[in-house]
Amino acid sequence: MGIKKIAVTPGFEVGGTLFRPEQLAVLGSVAGPDAEIEMTTFKQLYVAMDEERIPEATELLRRAGLEVHPSGFVSKSLITCNFCRGAEDAGLETARRIDAAVADHEVPSPLKIGYAGCALGTSEPLMKDIAVVKMRDSFDIYIGGESKGIKAILARLFLQNVTEEQLVPILRKLIAIYQENGRKKEKYSRFVQRMTLDKLREMVALPEESRV
Repeated sequence: MGIKKIAVTPGFEVGGTLFRPEQLAVLGSVAGPDAEIEMTTFKQLYVAMDEERIPEATELLRRAGLEVHPSGFVSKSLITCNFCRGAEDAGLETARRIDAAVADHEVPSPLKIGYAGCALGTSEPLMKDIAVVKMRDSFDIYIGGESKGIKAILARLFLQNVTEEQLVPILRKLIAIYQENGRKKEKYSRFVQRMTLDKLREMVALPEESRV
């Protein structure tokens, strides 16, 4: 066995993605003095360690209240705002349900999914591959953002006035469509351009009132 990376995050809460000092202490102890720990744009820490140690390390990290995810070509854990409007108004529990549904699916290229609890969008949702923005009592979904390169792309409005009950099925469907139709290493922004918004809306098959 060789060196393999795992992704570690404390999850999210009102205030954002917050590591506790004791969690970082456990992480440092588990990883060891020679480990490489990388901060990523996914709000995850990538920890490189001997592959044979990962099961034991995962158990210890989870006991400390940390989440452990695979690294690489998977859908990442949800990248959220700081819920500055409060847990209820900003939809913290909704975000947690989304996170549980969308993280860790194998995909053609790493997939960033964002969440903003209001239209201020402090989590930069339009720079994500897929994003959910809470708009009072409903949600808008944007897709196709790309933050890298000198020709960055803003995500475009895909569906609006989506209910909370519709969110998870739609997001799972978008991931499944990408899994089935995406080319190897094809970024999601290029995938959206190739497939087109209209075609993807047809494939998701939602009621007319949600379409833009």
